[in-house]
Amino acid sequence: MKHIKIRNEKENEYRKVEEIHRRAFWNLNVPGCNEHYLSHILRGHEDFIHELDYVAELDGQVVANVMYTKSKLIDETGRVTNIITFGPVSVEPECQRLGIGKDLLEKTFLKAFEMGYKAIIIFGNPDNYVARGFKSCKKYNVCLEGDIFPAALLVKELQPGFFDGTKYYFHESPAFEINDKEAEEFDKTFEYTEKKFQPSQEEFYIHSHSVVR
Repeated sequence: MKHIKIRNEKENEYRKVEEIHRRAFWNLNVPGCNEHYLSHILRGHEDFIHELDYVAELDGQVVANVMYTKSKLIDETGRVTNIITFGPVSVEPECQRLGIGKDLLEKTFLKAFEMGYKAIIIFGNPDNYVARGFKSCKKYNVCLEGDIFPAALLVKELQPGFFDGTKYYFHESPAFEINDKEAEEFDKTFEYTEKKFQPSQEEFYIHSHSVVR
């Protein structure tokens, strides 16, 4: 039996967590990745939610992490509703498909609800998240400016019935705006890994450029 422990991230684990994000995302969506840089800069942003920064230990070793930030919904009258977004979320490649990511997310969903958050909205592959209760943004009338309903924009109600048909425009935190040159320089502080193409990148392109009509 493997022992899994889920808890808040500690400061002395920051680099370890960044390495996990790098290994998990490297060449997955694009050649290379920047999720490790994103996790590095998120912790210092005002929208970062430290109480929802969790890691999972497997037999005493940190093997997964999820981070949350504040985001918001704005309805057609201009009323703002605060919600949250998670990402990056990663599990060490050799530890995937063991239920660790599922347990990590479910733990943080419960914590977020206890903190008073009513909904979570993410950009993600539906294949990975519909089993965790996420649904198409179209079903909740949540879209981007211009009335665009991306296929990858996924919504989970933490409070059932929170969405009542009102049209909302989703705005994620500016914390996700990454400077590519700074990300490249940060990556140089890690062991060199070759950037290359693999089929999952085409899948990512299709999902990220698709909309629901």
